[in-house]
Amino acid sequence: MTQTPETISYFPKVVPADRLSTIRVAVLEPSPPFDSSDSYEVAAYPMEETAGQLHAESKKAVKTWCADGSLFLSHEFISEQEHLLKIEKISACGRQPIGEIRIYSLSKDLYALRPFKGDFHMHSSQSDGKEPPAHVAAACRRIGLDFMALTDHRKHAPSLEAIAAFESVPLDIMMFPGEEVHSPGNRVHIINFGGRFGITPFFADEEAFRALVQQRGRKLKNKLEPREKEQYAASVWCYDKIREAGGLAIFCHPYWVERERYNVSEPLIAQHFEDCLFDAYEVIGGFHRHQIESNCLQVARYHEERAKGKKIPIVGVSDAHGCESGELFGWYYTVLFAKCLQLPDIVRSVKSLQSVAVEALPGEAPRVHGPMRQVKLAHFLLREIFPAHDTLCKTEGDLMMAFYQGDKTAASQLAQLQGQTKDYMDRVWGSEEK
Repeated sequence: MTQTPETISYFPKVVPADRLSTIRVAVLEPSPPFDSSDSYEVAAYPMEETAGQLHAESKKAVKTWCADGSLFLSHEFISEQEHLLKIEKISACGRQPIGEIRIYSLSKDLYALRPFKGDFHMHSSQSDGKEPPAHVAAACRRIGLDFMALTDHRKHAPSLEAIAAFESVPLDIMMFPGEEVHSPGNRVHIINFGGRFGITPFFADEEAFRALVQQRGRKLKNKLEPREKEQYAASVWCYDKIREAGGLAIFCHPYWVERERYNVSEPLIAQHFEDCLFDAYEVIGGFHRHQIESNCLQVARYHEERAKGKKIPIVGVSDAHGCESGELFGWYYTVLFAKCLQLPDIVRSVKSLQSVAVEALPGEAPRVHGPMRQVKLAHFLLREIFPAHDTLCKTEGDLMMAFYQGDKTAASQLAQLQGQTKDYMDRVWGSEEK
């Protein structure tokens, strides 16, 4: 019987394209190990065939040898794509299927990066969420997130509270400051991700702020109506102020239906995409199942603007208002490709179109949105790589929750686990051999 991936362990799973790579395949107990006295044959099938090739003709023989109970495969994986490898044992009785493995070969620029899962937009009980900030942070690691920010309505402090709750504990999840910004008289919602300070205090004198953006709006040369010019001027002011704080300015859920209409008017949406003065667009937002149409519209708008040649950085967010409610939390998130998880690297990744938005509704196959290269890779990662990563994260998240609830012994256990997800990704990428 062909062995399932659960009975086979192999590393690396991501390799440089157009270069000879060695893959080590091991059979997990209680199955017998690979034996050097046996003969094995491996065929590699690139997923992206050249024009005119038949699938059977596109397979390539892979060099193999056994050592220490493992099977080693040496092969040059051509171009950036996924490859299926079929392993068979050859004996007097014929061919016996051993199993299948999948490898992704990457061009140099993308191979130099690493994938990280995160959520840029969620709430705690400090605004209209259900759980305290520290609970939300622990729950994020429990579902496999590598980074997060609390973005409570008009409040920057709760995100700092979440960070402070774990400042004495060694963690691999990165927690960033954040808030959801609502400038006076402006229907556009904006996320301040990572900003050193909050934007809301600048609206303390609402009358002065409205006068400022009205003055700026009158100077705009676009065709918006005066009321929309004021909202647009307010939005641009917020984007600039968030960048001044060192954060990422995110244009949020314009097709959210609120009070029987879309959250943002169509002329105002159009002006946003005409000028692209935000840092990222919330292409996938935290909508319930009965609101999925809003995400469909946001995705359609993204593709329409990209077809015009626009550079549109994107994120996917849960906008969750509860971690234990069974809805939204973990349904939507971002996968980005970056050197590391420092804020400048995250900002650079998003702005350089190295991020994708993921829909992962319970009971449904995940859907990924973004640039084609990154979408293909993300689907491979979701299928082949992230399940093991998420299992490691769950253990850490459970310990974070225990620490937050008063179990101080959890800190030492977290210290022992620190770096395990990085070590796993290094094995996936074959970095241990570099």
